[in-house]
Amino acid sequence: MTNNYQNELLEQNLRTFLGDIDQAALDLLRQHLEWVAVAAGETLMAQGDPGDSMYLSISGRLRVYVRDEDGVERVVREMARGQIMGEMSLYTDDPRSATVVAIRDSVLVRLAKSEFASLLSNSAQVSIALTRQIIKRLQNSQSRSELARPVTIALLPITQEVQLGPFAQRLAEQLQGIGRVRIVDAACIDQESGQPGLAQSDGNDADVNRRIALQLDRIEAVHDFVLLVGDDGPTPWTQRCIRCCDEVLLLADAAQKPVLHETERELLMQRAGRAEAAETLVLLHPADLVCPSGTHRWLARRPVTSHVHIRPALDRDMARLARIQSRTAVGLVLAGGGARGCAHLGLFNALQERGIEIDFVGGTSIGSVMAALVASDRSFEDVMRIARRAFSTNPTGDFNLVPVISLIAGRRLRGIAETAIQELVGPNANVEDLWKNYFCVASNYSKASEHRFHQGNLVKAMLASIAIPGALPPVIQGGDILFDGGTFNNFPVDVMRSMRGVGKVIGVDLSPRKPRHIENEEVPGSWALLRDRLRPRSKRRYKLPSLVAYLMNVTILYSISRQREAQKITDLYFNPPLDRVGMLQWEKFDNIVKQGHAHGAEVLSAMSAADLEPFLPRSKRPDPVAAARAGE
Repeated sequence: MTNNYQNELLEQNLRTFLGDIDQAALDLLRQHLEWVAVAAGETLMAQGDPGDSMYLSISGRLRVYVRDEDGVERVVREMARGQIMGEMSLYTDDPRSATVVAIRDSVLVRLAKSEFASLLSNSAQVSIALTRQIIKRLQNSQSRSELARPVTIALLPITQEVQLGPFAQRLAEQLQGIGRVRIVDAACIDQESGQPGLAQSDGNDADVNRRIALQLDRIEAVHDFVLLVGDDGPTPWTQRCIRCCDEVLLLADAAQKPVLHETERELLMQRAGRAEAAETLVLLHPADLVCPSGTHRWLARRPVTSHVHIRPALDRDMARLARIQSRTAVGLVLAGGGARGCAHLGLFNALQERGIEIDFVGGTSIGSVMAALVASDRSFEDVMRIARRAFSTNPTGDFNLVPVISLIAGRRLRGIAETAIQELVGPNANVEDLWKNYFCVASNYSKASEHRFHQGNLVKAMLASIAIPGALPPVIQGGDILFDGGTFNNFPVDVMRSMRGVGKVIGVDLSPRKPRHIENEEVPGSWALLRDRLRPRSKRRYKLPSLVAYLMNVTILYSISRQREAQKITDLYFNPPLDRVGMLQWEKFDNIVKQGHAHGAEVLSAMSAADLEPFLPRSKRPDPVAAARAGE
């Protein structure tokens, strides 16, 4: 059964999808559509089923699963209102390529294949408009698709001392720069319905649930974000917030004990398998805290999708949460490249100078180290001081006299990493303790696969990511041998793209801009090479790499071959010209940082204001009204 506002939503969505089409043609199309209601946890279509119709989502949220050849099912995307699914079936007889499940109660319209065929024969305008838009969607399906942002977000306290009302208000203020926002609590429902106590009515009353769901749908239809403020406990209203939301924010005072809250035990843990909106753990901290700690104890007790550390008193932290929730967060990816990776710091400084805020950061090899510095959210002066001291002593200078497994012992590098992380973050810090969400990539020798660190000991993760095979000793974890991530993924833009909340990706690639050309026909003998190395660099006859540099570069050849694909999915790409910097020339730290800064400043200065704007936080974007007045 439909209502006026759902019919209005259908009209809006069809016009958005089809573009310029007259009312008579639109009315004809609507006659061929069938309304479909899908309850939370219910399957709309299953992978392998016959494809016989296309769907347009009017309200709610659905999740798409794909099952691989081994029978393992993974989530590939989530779909919100106004999105099309199953359109391929109108042209082919192929079975469904994915399973689509409702995360929350959802309403859609269905266009059956038989009705589509009737439209093609009876209305040229409708058939052309439909075919044109579907072809465009099929063409664009090969490019990356952004995760549909959540509209209705439930805010649930899971500890004492959470000031939920003020927090919701501060988050709403940050979201208002992105879209229309409405805060809804139980009192709002009661007031607007004119029936005191309605929101807290029996959660098993189907009629009451339908009335409240209809009221929330009306609010959602005219807002970009709806913040459902739950109660401090498993009340009927809290249960409705969970059933009617796209995503759940679990708010916890990080200073409290990480025990499961009553709401989690009685409501969240009892949900059916697929009827689960994503849960994000929001750990709240005082503004003067240097760095979080003990995050793993919170994550170990609850199956959340992700977590985020927030200092509610800081506007920039609340703005970061707003960007994550609106899927406009900025991710920074830093590639590996030995000492050349010091350029990452200079380039990061150039981004800061232009007002670009980084919300997520990750990297491989030396990029993982520099990414941890960025994720610590310390001042650039502190980061430079700690990094300069760390690299003032050659971290790869302790060569093994008997190189059984590596040319370099690695003890010096471990000591430097432990000292730097202890000062930067704290003793025994974990990946998940960094202020900004962080990851790094290693390679798994035992399983011949890529290994991604999102949690666990930070020093161990970095040492694994940077353990160049043959040059540095590998790291053992869980019975597996881990080494330099550059072998599989030296520029992990794809990993950043998969992070929930990331909208734009900035990538810093350290791959050589042009291949090295060797003039010699053959490789000279060892003595000839040794004598040549004793000459000044400008007078050397043989431009061959050193043994260590050769080994380091060979390990990332596969990753370099993937560079072009990674570059395609990078929104803002940097490739500093560091041709005269060797991979082990740590003594050039300050010079390399300057080169990175110069390249970053040059690229950013060449960008127009319109090109730069998507990477800037709302507070730092130009005011269009002020700009118009200035031009008068």
